[in-house]
This record gives sequence, structure tokens and C-alpha cells, in this order.
Amino acid sequence: MRVRKPAVAGYFYESGREELLQQIDWAVKHELGPKALQMPKLGGEALGGVAPHAGYMYSGPVAAWLYSALAGYGKPDVFVIVGPNHYGIGAPVAIMKSGVWETPLGRVEVDRELAEVITSHFKEVEDDFYAFSKEHSVEVQVPFIQYYFGDVKIVPIVMWRQTLSTSRELGRAIAKALKEYGRKAYVIASSDFNHYEPHDITTRKDEMAISKILKLDEAGLFEISSKFDISICGIGPIGVLIAAAKELGYTNVTLLKHATSGDTSGYKDETVGYASILFYR
Repeated sequence: MRVRKPAVAGYFYESGREELLQQIDWAVKHELGPKALQMPKLGGEALGGVAPHAGYMYSGPVAAWLYSALAGYGKPDVFVIVGPNHYGIGAPVAIMKSGVWETPLGRVEVDRELAEVITSHFKEVEDDFYAFSKEHSVEVQVPFIQYYFGDVKIVPIVMWRQTLSTSRELGRAIAKALKEYGRKAYVIASSDFNHYEPHDITTRKDEMAISKILKLDEAGLFEISSKFDISICGIGPIGVLIAAAKELGYTNVTLLKHATSGDTSGYKDETVGYASILFYR
């Protein structure tokens, strides 16, 4: 069995079980956090949403918003987690079809059945274990999933080819696969927003990008990010989520929380933007 070992435990989040549980608890209760483990439902069903993937000390309170919101809709069978491939290792679009992911909170199993169905609808995605070896964008979501939902399966996907067309094709493939799969699933687009600019500039740029996401306008998101140099590392995964949402009829999008690393660290000269955004119907 393939075991994907943690790459950033002890760096992006605590490496001990109890310390990690305490760290997520801290994120929930933080002044920028949701304060509640389960929030009231908006609409009837949730598809998933956008969550940040920085170190928990920076983005954890914002990430907790999405998971607290999803907890209100109940436990799924599987999370499809789509993140950017920051290192350019492996396939342009990589999936892990089988095996387990290990964190300090235990192991989660890859949902082989759903991974196979997604692959059948998008031939360009490759089963590439190596692509995940260093990548943190999927990894940092897994302890939150374990904390909130316990034993659920995952389908990890990372993209270094983050074009509009690839995002749309993968998003539609995931939508078709979820229809066939027929069980409860959430889709997470793992992304931070603008990088390494002063707090006010990051906030302004993020708000421009978020406005396009709230309108389910993936083309507009790519366009505005290019025009105004908004350095969203997971723009491809966000495009995937928007395309899947439109295909499946999840037309409501709500910004749960937006902040920057300056809000959590106090250092506002070079900041990274974070947002939790819920997709539902």
C-alpha cells in the first residue's frame, strides 16, 4: 500500500497529535475564527468551497470557517481536494488513485472508486504519487478534515498546469464523476490569494478576485488576476470548483471570511491573503 507521509508536519502545523488538536482548536476560537465547530446551514446542500493552505498560525483561523460551515451540512463520504502544485514535480495534473495519507491525527484512505471515475472523464489527469511528495496544498487540509469529520476518504489532486481550459475540463469531469458516484462528497479548492505585498494592497487585490468567484465567473477571475497581477497560487483549483459548481447547479457562493497574514501575525509589510468561500444550493 502506498503511504503518503507528511511533508510539512512540524512546519506548517504541529507534528504531535495533541498539539495539533490544540492548534486547530485555537484556530476555531481565534478572534478571526468562526468560534463554533458547526455553523447554521445556508440553503439545502453544500458542494464545498475555497480554503487557504498556509501555516496554521497564519491561515488556520480563516480555514476553520469553511470546515465549520461544511460541518453544518453533515459528514460526507469523501472530500475531493484540488490544490496547486507549487514545485512543478510530476504530471501537469496529478491524482492519487489509491493508498493512504498519514497525518499526526492518523490515516485517511484514498477513495479509489471515485478517483477512477474522475480519471475516466478527464484523460489528462495522471496517477502520480510522486507529484504529491513535497506539496503542502492538499496536505494542510487533511488534519482539518480529520478534526471535523473523523474517518472519511479523500481524492487528492494537484495541478501545475493551471490554465482556464484545464480548470474547466477538470471541473466538469469532477461534476460528472460525482453524479455517477452518487454519494455525499465535498470539493475543496485549496488556495491562498495575493502574495507578499503590503496588507492594504493584498486586501484590495483579493477583493477584486473574490468578487469574480462570488459571481461564478472563472474566466473573469483569470482575466482580472492577470490584468492586476493578483498572485493567487491556486487559481486553477478555484476555476475547477467554479466549473463543477455550475455543472451541478450550486449557484450560491458566500464569502465566509477574508483576512491576510498581517491580521494574524501583525506584520503588514509583506502579506498573503486568505479566504474561506462556501459553495451551496
